[in-house]
Amino acid sequence: MSKVAVVGAGTMGHGIAQVLALAGYDTALTDSNAAVLEAAPARIEENLDGGVTRGKITEGNAREAMSRIQLLGDLEAAVTDADLVIEAVIEDLGVKRDLFARLDSLTVSSAVLATNTSSLSVAAIAAATTRPDRVLGMHFFNPVHIMKLVELVRHDRTGDEFLARAREAVTRMGKQPIVVNDSPGFASSRLGVVLGLEAMRMVEQGVASPADIDKALELGYGHPMGPLKVSDLVGLDVRLAIADYLYQQLKQPHYEPPKLLREKVAAGELGKKTGKGFYEWPLKK
Repeated sequence: MSKVAVVGAGTMGHGIAQVLALAGYDTALTDSNAAVLEAAPARIEENLDGGVTRGKITEGNAREAMSRIQLLGDLEAAVTDADLVIEAVIEDLGVKRDLFARLDSLTVSSAVLATNTSSLSVAAIAAATTRPDRVLGMHFFNPVHIMKLVELVRHDRTGDEFLARAREAVTRMGKQPIVVNDSPGFASSRLGVVLGLEAMRMVEQGVASPADIDKALELGYGHPMGPLKVSDLVGLDVRLAIADYLYQQLKQPHYEPPKLLREKVAAGELGKKTGKGFYEWPLKK
């Protein structure tokens, strides 16, 4: 594979495009929202500059990566000759199914079609296509340029060839793939949501401050980042949607969103993207 397209240039999409370009792929980045698409290069450059400052990449690497990214406002132009298409749009099953139906008709039959969904049924998304065997989950983690894990999600009809090609791409990006079967929340979201929701319940019950609860996981269990800070980065609205979905699908009480989470989302306190969640953003050093 040499040409890749990323559909959605927001929180996850611009980061996915960045790591693909750094891995040497010619990368088309597209978004139906022109403002989001136009803002993506500056966000990518900021990440790359940080990598240069930390000595992770050279200035030459950064320039080459930027040269490989092409912004395209037209979906067909972005995906028509892509070997791999990664969808990173809103976490809504209907929206994703509509998009994959379009991708099915716009792409070559050999192209891998991957969804970055963190919890939705990959089989349900694949069912919107005529070739469900080439559809799988490719779940990246935020921030994409730093987090090493990519969860590859196969449904009952995912073809081994397409899974192997997706795994190859993940490895080339310098990430570590794990393969899980299609089920609500896969492996990572089921575990992460439980930790996050329980941490929120502890805040709600006055057990400790958000910062101290996070430190308990960071210093006591070696987590690089506590569950409340992670929730703020993911977006509390996104976290609520995932929790509601898992509670509906699995009927287990530990997935029921706490009242505090619903209150914060209703108040527009969505985390880093709004400047306030369980923390005030940007964080003070």
